[in-house]
Amino acid sequence: MRHHDLTDLAAAETAGPVTGEALAGYLRAQATEFLRALRLHREAGGPGNGAEGSVDAARALRRSARRITGSLHTYRPLLDADWSEEIRPELAWLSGTLAMEHAYEARLERLLTALQRLSGATTAPAPAEPLTATTAARAGTTPKSRTTHTTRTTLASPGTPAPATAPASATGSAHATAPAPATTTTSTTGPAPATTTTSTAAPAPTAPPPPPGTGPRPTASPDRGNLTVGAAKAGALLERQLTLARTRAHSTALQALGSSRFHAVADKVALLASEVPLTAGAATTDLRPLAAAAEERLTDAVAALPLVTAGHPYNAEALVYGLSPDPAPHPQDAPWHQVRLLLRLHRYAREVLHAQAEQVEVRLLQAGQALDRHRDASEAAAAAAQAARTPRIAPATAYALGVLHADQRHEVEAARYAFQRCWQKDRQERLPTS
Repeated sequence: MRHHDLTDLAAAETAGPVTGEALAGYLRAQATEFLRALRLHREAGGPGNGAEGSVDAARALRRSARRITGSLHTYRPLLDADWSEEIRPELAWLSGTLAMEHAYEARLERLLTALQRLSGATTAPAPAEPLTATTAARAGTTPKSRTTHTTRTTLASPGTPAPATAPASATGSAHATAPAPATTTTSTTGPAPATTTTSTAAPAPTAPPPPPGTGPRPTASPDRGNLTVGAAKAGALLERQLTLARTRAHSTALQALGSSRFHAVADKVALLASEVPLTAGAATTDLRPLAAAAEERLTDAVAALPLVTAGHPYNAEALVYGLSPDPAPHPQDAPWHQVRLLLRLHRYAREVLHAQAEQVEVRLLQAGQALDRHRDASEAAAAAAQAARTPRIAPATAYALGVLHADQRHEVEAARYAFQRCWQKDRQERLPTS
């Protein structure tokens, strides 16, 4: 499928020149999508109400605003200069403002999930399943005997102060295995010796002795214990900070959507849906040289990246400057963020050229997804570092945040590796074969 898409797009490139009329049609279509998304957003009741329609409408607003802005940037010689320079920053402001609330929400979810994974917690819905699965894997038992071990542990833990619970659980386990002996045993023994009832109910297989070296699990190391204890406090701290930031972003988005500045932008987009201010010679000008210039800027930016280093997994390059006291964003991430923006501009430029084909190059999507993961992990690591600078936090909390920061920097490194693999593979496919 991937080679088929590339073949179709290559055939479309050789079909003939693509003039400014195609650009005008693309801009009108994106302006129409913007107005449709705006109507759906108003019908859904605005952002942050928890409605799925509102979230989808806001995403569609950002999507069309980004494409209009990118097309105005790439093909600006074919558009009215004053009009283009006036509407382009306004659309970028709107897209960035609407994206902040979702960004904080996704960042918080990402960090909390990483904390849960790093602290050894599982996401299984049943609370007893992680413990029994680990015990069964260590002892080499079957699922039935695993249930019996769980029942035995549950009955032995309350002891004598709760006699009413023991017979009920013992009766339930007896019905699951052998109904007849359960009635006799209950009437003979009574509630006190609950341990005897359980051993009578499941006499069949005796758990084999554990293999050598698989005895009782040793206690957690001090570092692991500190991480587990500090993970809860670290998660609470991150939740407070990012929830506050998300609330502020939500208020900012509400104010922006009700401001005169937004209504002016909406009016300009409504005019764009009916009339595109092209220059005099745009109707006969080929768009492909401008799109090729955008691709060349992307290629030059990628060539400046350390792709050789990124091609080695676990190179730990993303951890450099990890202990820097500078609260500014990570210095080595800026070129990768720039490549992400240039890749998006290149993809939007190709959408204008191939609007009729309705094909999407898989390689560009994969590279963009890798750079999106890079951006998300970089910002999550910065949020963890910012939380670790909070005054008067416990050492265990600071340690957990440090481990979380290192984990996200490793995610940055993994995203760079994925982008390098995708980009180098595409270059190898483009090389002519002899």
